[in-house]
Amino acid sequence: MRNKDKIRVLACVVLGMISSACASTPGINPTKLPDEVRAQQIKDMKWGMFICWSFSTFSGQEWTPTLDKDASYFKATGCDTDQWCETAKAAGMNYILFLTKHHDGFCLWDTKTTDNKVTNSPLGIDVLAKLRTSCDKYGLKLALYFSEGDWNWPQAVDGKGGKGGTNPEMKKAQLEELLTEYGPIEFWWMDHAVGTGGLSHEETVEWMHSFQPNTFVGFNHGEPAGRLCLRERGRPGKLGEAGTSKYNKKAEQEYKGYLVAEFTYPILPPHEGGAQWFYSLPKHDHLCHSPDKLYSDYLGAVEHENIFSINIGPNYKGRIRDIDVETLTRVGEIIKSENRTQ
Repeated sequence: MRNKDKIRVLACVVLGMISSACASTPGINPTKLPDEVRAQQIKDMKWGMFICWSFSTFSGQEWTPTLDKDASYFKATGCDTDQWCETAKAAGMNYILFLTKHHDGFCLWDTKTTDNKVTNSPLGIDVLAKLRTSCDKYGLKLALYFSEGDWNWPQAVDGKGGKGGTNPEMKKAQLEELLTEYGPIEFWWMDHAVGTGGLSHEETVEWMHSFQPNTFVGFNHGEPAGRLCLRERGRPGKLGEAGTSKYNKKAEQEYKGYLVAEFTYPILPPHEGGAQWFYSLPKHDHLCHSPDKLYSDYLGAVEHENIFSINIGPNYKGRIRDIDVETLTRVGEIIKSENRTQ
């Protein structure tokens, strides 16, 4: 039996032993799995869909200043989380990575920490709760993106290039909600672009593991911590290969705590005007990376035991663009076809 197979068997045994303990606390696993077992579970997810949907969907900008905006700025007319998950399933994906809060501080869940949240928007629903239901329906795992800093917090400098404010207790309260109210979270994509929010990365990981010790936490740059290496706008490659990351080269090369690497980039190729990680503009609805490119990077992820999160921006109606659906479905067909011939 190969080492990888032994690890999978051990994982099944351990999970069976702790299942009764988990039943009393839905969504939280109080027993920490061995690192090598948990790391293999993450690697086995292979690829998934990174959903970015927030104020920037409607601003046509990647970063959206918030001083003159409230929840009413989020003008979505629908939210088709079943379509997101159905598309991911057709693509052979195993998880959804969902943006819960960008630097603008707008929360896509029904938080108790701020009024700047989706349930106060015209849409009026807890998007994360709806997505959790859809993920369970389609057999997909759930991972979350979270901006550490927030332009609404004290000492913040609002706008593009501005730093996020400091409010460690708010950061902790928001993370606690997400870790205790929405089921098991496979991993976290923590965005350090506007600072830590006043809680160091080591303190952040310790806090998060107090609720879900088996969740993997990664930071796109800043102080290296956690077990997950993030490669924003990166590519597949063996763990520790600095050239695979655009922003996290030094940490990838020197930090010894990483067990798994994730890479991500937008399905939208570079273009003029509009956002790229979020929905861009209707005039760009014909732009999309090719199925061949995505499949090639999927194969790279499998080869190096990385995970690959292709970024998608749902539109104003809360649906994935037709061209994205067609492209991802084609990749899924190629994956299935190749698997049948092996």
